[in-house]
Amino acid sequence: MNDTTESKSPRDMDGHGTHTASTAAGRYVYRASMLGYARGVATGVAPKARVAAYKVCWRSGCFDSDILGGFDKAVADGVNVISISVGGGVAPYYLDSIALGAFGAMQHGVFVSASGGNEGPGRLTVTNVAPWIATVGAGTLDRDFPADVLLGDGQVIRGVSLYSGRGLDVRHPLPLVYAGDASMMQDGSDSYSASLCMEGALDPKVVKGKIVLCERGNNPRVAKGAEVKSAGGLAMILTNKASDGEGLVADAHVLPASGVGASSGDAIRRYLLSTKNATATILFHGTKLDVKPAPVVASFSARGPNPETPEILKPDMIAPGVNILAAWTDAAGPSGIASDHRRTEFNILSGTSMSCPHVSGLAALLKGAHPDWSPAAIKSALMTTAYIRDNKAQTLLDEATKNTSTPFDFGAGHVDPQRAMDPGLIYDITADDYVKFMCGLNYSEKDLKAMTHQSLVSCPAQKVEPGNLNYPSLAAVFDQTRSSRLSTVLVRTVTNVGPPVSSYTVKVIPPNGVEVTVKPTRLSFTKQNEKLSYTVTVSTTPLNLLPGNSETASGSLTWTDGKHVVQSPIVVTRQEPY
Repeated sequence: MNDTTESKSPRDMDGHGTHTASTAAGRYVYRASMLGYARGVATGVAPKARVAAYKVCWRSGCFDSDILGGFDKAVADGVNVISISVGGGVAPYYLDSIALGAFGAMQHGVFVSASGGNEGPGRLTVTNVAPWIATVGAGTLDRDFPADVLLGDGQVIRGVSLYSGRGLDVRHPLPLVYAGDASMMQDGSDSYSASLCMEGALDPKVVKGKIVLCERGNNPRVAKGAEVKSAGGLAMILTNKASDGEGLVADAHVLPASGVGASSGDAIRRYLLSTKNATATILFHGTKLDVKPAPVVASFSARGPNPETPEILKPDMIAPGVNILAAWTDAAGPSGIASDHRRTEFNILSGTSMSCPHVSGLAALLKGAHPDWSPAAIKSALMTTAYIRDNKAQTLLDEATKNTSTPFDFGAGHVDPQRAMDPGLIYDITADDYVKFMCGLNYSEKDLKAMTHQSLVSCPAQKVEPGNLNYPSLAAVFDQTRSSRLSTVLVRTVTNVGPPVSSYTVKVIPPNGVEVTVKPTRLSFTKQNEKLSYTVTVSTTPLNLLPGNSETASGSLTWTDGKHVVQSPIVVTRQEPY
C-alpha cells in the first residue's frame, strides 16, 4: 500500500465504505443532499444498529487474505450481520474467499449479504452465488435526476445527471461534435479511443467550446467528462452502447453533462450526420419524485442463471441500488477522480454495492425482532415476502430492454421490509444441510475440510441433489438428451413462525410448458416452530433446441393462510448440450 494515499486503519479514502455503511445503519440527518440533489431527511435502514468497519480493499485491489481476515475478525467481534459490497469472478466455493469467509460466518450464526455484481444485463453475470450468501441485485427508486438534451433540430432526448455547477445558456446552443471525430491522430487511426473520451485522446482544436458526444466503456464515466473539460470542451453527452441498453445512471460530473440511453445515442449520431452545423444544449431539472414505473431492475444489475450451481437461483433478491444518497468521505470529491476538488458530506451512487447494504440493514432489523432466527431464516423471510410488481401494478420491468423481467433478473423479487417482519413460514437451512449440498456437488473430503474447518467431515451414503437444498426458491435444470420425459422431485420443509394454529393452502402458477404438482396441497400447523414438508414434482417435455442452446420458463409457488403470502419463484431450464 501507498502510505501517502492510504491509511492502515478503517479510515475511508475513496468513499465506497462510508456510503455503504451509512446506507445500512446511518443515523437520521435532516436537510441532507448531494450538492442540492435529493434534499431531505437521510437515514440508514437500521439507524440504531452499531457499525463495525473492516478495511479489506486497497487501491491495488481486494486480496483474499484481507477478505478472510475481515470475516474472521468480524465474527470474533460478535457481529450479527456482515455486509460485503465486493465481488469478483465465480469459482468453486472452496476456492472463493467470500464464499469461504461467509460459510464460517454462517456457522457462527452471522447473516452475510453480498453485492451480485454490476456486469448486467448479460446472462450468467451474477457473482457471490454461494447459497449461504444473500446475493443482492439492484433496482431503481421512484426518484430521478433528469437532464434533457435539446438538439438543434428540436429533438428532446431524455437524460440524467448530477452536475451541480453553473448550467448552460439554453438560449444559445453550443456546437456539437462526436468524440470519435475529434481524435488527436489526424488520420483518425485512434478514433476508437477518442470515441470513448480516453485520457489524451481528444484534440483540443476540435472540441474546444463544444458539446462532445462520448461513448461509455473502458474508463469511468466521470473521467470522460474530465477529459472533455481538459481538452477545452464545455459540456458532454454520454451515450450508452448497445450492450448497456437503456439504463441510465446519474453521475456527479465535473462539467455540464447528461447520460443518455443507447437508442438516444443512435438518434444523436443520426442528427450529427444530417447537418454540418449540429448544435445542442442540456436542460437540468433537479430532483424529480414519484417516477413511474418503479422499481425497475437496473440495467447494470448482474443476472442469472447461477454460473456455479444453476439449481440455486441467483440473485436472491433486489433492493434499491440506483441513485442512492448516503454519507461520503471528505478525502475524495463526489466524482471520485483526483482532479475533483469539490467536497460534500453526502454522495449519490449506483450499483449492487448500494443495494447490498439495504438488505444488510433489513437483516439487522429482522435479527433484532427475531433474535433466535438463523441466517437462512432471515434470508427466507426477505425472499418469500418480496414483491414482483411495480407502482403501476405491472411485473417489474428490465431497465435495459424495457421488457418484463424474470427471476434471473430479480430473484424472488424486491425486498419488502414490513412483510419480512412477519413471513408466516420460513425455509431454514443448517450448516450440515450445506455440507450435504456440497457433497451433492461431489466435493472431495479435502474441499469440505477447507470449507468447514472441521477435521472430520463425511457425506451421506445417498447423495442429496443440489436442487433439494431447502432453499426458498425452486430451480430445475434438465438435460434434454437424457429422456423424452423430463421430471424431477424437489423436497422442501417449512417452519411455522406465525400463529401456532394455522393452515396454509398452495397455489401454483406453472412455467409455460411445465407441469407442477405439489403434495400435500394443505399444510396444517398446531404449534409455533413446527416443521412440515412437501414435495414438488416438476415435469416437462424436450423442446426443439439447437445444440448448445437452452430455454427457461418461470412460474411461482405460493402458500397462504389468508393473511401471510409465502411466495417462491419456480424456474425450469431445458438444455440441449453440444
